[in-house]
Amino acid sequence: MKNFAGAPGTWTGLILRMAQCLFAVGSIASMATTKPSSVTQLSDSTIHEYFDGNPLNYLIASMGLQVIWSFGLAFMDAYALLTKKVLHNPVLVSLFVVGDWVTATLSLAAAASSAGITVLYFGDLGGCSLGEECIKYEMAVALAFLSWITIAISSLIMFWLLAAGWLSCTSRHKKKNVPWEKPNSSSSDISLAVLKP
Repeated sequence: MKNFAGAPGTWTGLILRMAQCLFAVGSIASMATTKPSSVTQLSDSTIHEYFDGNPLNYLIASMGLQVIWSFGLAFMDAYALLTKKVLHNPVLVSLFVVGDWVTATLSLAAAASSAGITVLYFGDLGGCSLGEECIKYEMAVALAFLSWITIAISSLIMFWLLAAGWLSCTSRHKKKNVPWEKPNSSSSDISLAVLKP
């Protein structure tokens, strides 16, 4: 497999994983530091129930999963850099591809739904009168989108790495089975010597 920038076990891969983790932690911290009483000051009860419910809780859950996934892979990247190991095992890269695409999809869904409800309340319904709490909600959504951008970059790199490894593997396999290629005389002599008693 080729060694792309951002691949597992490289400095750029470690930087991407740390950025994912830091943006997700920032999003969670921004949501966690809001006052619970600030949401109860909202005027409309239906908006209050929706705003306090699914999208923002989903954002926290998704970013929590992102922190766990990115921190684990950042730890693996740091270990690979320290021990100079290559993390290009096809099974391991396949696991990275699936994990990155799942967390990227969850992060985008959480960020987009939270952004939708934030725009609905703070923009479309006359603005936010809660002051600093409004900025914290908007900051949480912005950091979630930044986390998603970095995980999307990582997932594309992992997919590219997996495809490059698969293509190089199939091209080597095809090259070995080309019928018009003349066999190496030394290898045929060795095989005949092995077959003779």
